[in-house]
Amino acid sequence: QVQLVESGGGSVQPGGSLRLSCVASGFTFSMYDMNWFRQAPGGPREWVAGIGSTGLRPNYAGAVKGRFTISRDNAKNELYLEMNSLKPEDTAVYYCNGLIGVGSSYIDKFGQGTQVTVSS
Repeated sequence: QVQLVESGGGSVQPGGSLRLSCVASGFTFSMYDMNWFRQAPGGPREWVAGIGSTGLRPNYAGAVKGRFTISRDNAKNELYLEMNSLKPEDTAVYYCNGLIGVGSSYIDKFGQGTQVTVSS
């Protein structure tokens, strides 16, 4: 069973930092590009960052570029998002994501999410 489990969210003041983690199971993690998405209250889910299967080609949404860093450890089946210089507008539920092959099809898999709140 394909599973993605996020952790590391919390409440921080503006300017603070958090590191999110996502543990993957049920599939060959090292074969797939992975992403982080977020969804603010009342807003759409939006893409934040992505990374290639081997850890190359990290790319970022404009709103987080220069402040967030995506990385992965394929030996541990883990995806990370280092978030620095956090702003109140970064407040959202953050989701780990991958388009994962299952049998002859693909599923667009999201985890359950982890809440990040940035407030003074």
